[in-house]
Amino acid sequence: MKLSVVIVNYNVKYFLEQCLHAALKACSKVSSEIIVVDNNSVDGSCQMVEEKFPEVKLIANKENLGFSKANNQAIRIARGEYILLLNPDTVVEEDCFAKTVGFMDKTPDAGGLGVKMIDGKGRFLPESKRGLPTPEVAFWKMFGFSKLFPHSRRFSHYHLGYLDNDQIHEVEVLAGAFMLLRRETLDKVGLLDEDYFMYGEDIDLSYRITKGGYKNYYYPETTIIHYKGESTKKGSINYVKVFYNAMIIFAGKHFSKGNARRYAILINMAIYFRAFLSLCARFFKAVLLPAVDALLIFLGFAIILPNWEAYKFERGYYPPEYLEFAVPIYILIWVFCIWINGGYRKNIQFMRIFKGLSWGVISILIFYSLIDESMRYSRAMLLLGSAWAFVTLPAYRYLLNKLQMTGLELDKQKRVAIVAAPSESRRISGLIAHSGLNIDTVGFVSPNDSVHQQFYLGNIIQLPEIIRINRIDELIFSSEDIPSQEIIRIMLDLNNLNVDYKIAPPESLSIIGSNSISTAGDMYVVHINSIVKETNRQNKRIFDLVASVSLLLLSPLLIWGIKNKAVFFGNIIRVFSGQKSWVGYCPGNQDHLPSIKEGILSPASLFPENIPPKKKDELNIVYAKDYRLANDLEIVLKSWKNIGQV
Repeated sequence: MKLSVVIVNYNVKYFLEQCLHAALKACSKVSSEIIVVDNNSVDGSCQMVEEKFPEVKLIANKENLGFSKANNQAIRIARGEYILLLNPDTVVEEDCFAKTVGFMDKTPDAGGLGVKMIDGKGRFLPESKRGLPTPEVAFWKMFGFSKLFPHSRRFSHYHLGYLDNDQIHEVEVLAGAFMLLRRETLDKVGLLDEDYFMYGEDIDLSYRITKGGYKNYYYPETTIIHYKGESTKKGSINYVKVFYNAMIIFAGKHFSKGNARRYAILINMAIYFRAFLSLCARFFKAVLLPAVDALLIFLGFAIILPNWEAYKFERGYYPPEYLEFAVPIYILIWVFCIWINGGYRKNIQFMRIFKGLSWGVISILIFYSLIDESMRYSRAMLLLGSAWAFVTLPAYRYLLNKLQMTGLELDKQKRVAIVAAPSESRRISGLIAHSGLNIDTVGFVSPNDSVHQQFYLGNIIQLPEIIRINRIDELIFSSEDIPSQEIIRIMLDLNNLNVDYKIAPPESLSIIGSNSISTAGDMYVVHINSIVKETNRQNKRIFDLVASVSLLLLSPLLIWGIKNKAVFFGNIIRVFSGQKSWVGYCPGNQDHLPSIKEGILSPASLFPENIPPKKKDELNIVYAKDYRLANDLEIVLKSWKNIGQV
């Protein structure tokens, strides 16, 4: 066997599903196998792999062993000449494995290989190629010099910014999201170092590969999407601490004692420095909008007051205390009311601002009526100041949004176009409709340039024009109808347009994408009404009680149609006391399902004949995932003659 693909998963079921769809297509061109190691996920990842990808080998750990140990588990049983460590939040091109394995075959000194990576918006990810984080390199990176001089051979060595992104290069460090490794190399230098729980293991292994006499290569002739950040929020201080502590482990293993000690001091300085910057940034973000609101309102009063005095009274009519004390109190009340009504959330909704200002006016007027008459300066000024606030606060937010200030978005309906064949177009639009999000599906785009129907806005070649004419905010591609290679090419071609992208895997309940390398991938998921929800458990118990009382009241009529009358009354008592439920799972394997009480009836009760075990498992999954009281009622009404069964 040529290739073994190893994917370690932890609570990213929908990303894993999309990754496997793409990886299986790429595997069709190379003799290969896929091994998924799940680190005790609680999101149903294992069930998804078993149900949708039976050809994939699954190792289901009972605890989170970390990235290194989980990868080593799979490597030890892998049969391939090459081992690919692949992140679950990636999408590969159809010829990715064939191209990369071919390069390794022709390059005997290559111990490892990485590829060109882009984020979910088509932008190049600089970590596709990296240098060794020596103390000097780490210093320039951690204190921001690499961003200031992104193409400097000295300052940008961490991401090798001076190397062409589209040329093959020898590099020092491979990215853990895609590491193609020669089995012979691993046999010589060893597997991943299990001292690293998460992060740093890719740097350690890359370094050992070069120390073992092999080379690491950056290979940009195939591109993958790396959504990045779903499992860990990259901007969090916890991530910074975990990542930098991994660097301390690396330094202790591979640097001299003196260098390792200096490196550890540098790392700890960086952790505290980044923590300080993070706290400052959070504080700044939290107070920026309220502070600007307060400043604008005060500015309004300062402008209106002398003009109102000149028009209505005379200069100096209002005492200095009005601007010094009364107006700041008004402002505090307004800011508080806007905050209470959600006016400082990331998504801008003008109604929240108007509600906050309105409640502020009401509160100030109430406060105004309660204070001493000598402090009641002017209702007219209050109304004029309120009018100023009602105009300026929404206006400057709108301006900030137009200037594309980060962190502020107008809460508007997103305009989406779906690139898919008719059947998938309808399925995907149905998913969007059931996602509960504010999305307008503008129309559909043919994935084939030769198809022209009234069903479509146009074809895939016309995408730039379709986006411009229809003001499209987001494209959703069907991976059933469009190869990953084509999707990636389109994302790169349209990189200059301000459009988001998502991919819909076939037969999936998710549509996945990401807008930034620094944020988690986002997705649209059909909301599943799981039976484990507390409200559903309560509703099910209420149904059992009501049904028990109803059956008992109707028992003089029902008893004549029930064979085992004693068991019938016994079942009413068992359900009423909470020992059983009227409807439960079908008999069979229920280990992977949420725990519920044993049922007198089950979804299988709707079928007159015995059904196969596989069908029962499918019915149980549907019942657990999308629980409805109406289903329980239907089962009891249609199967009432069987409620006397044991």
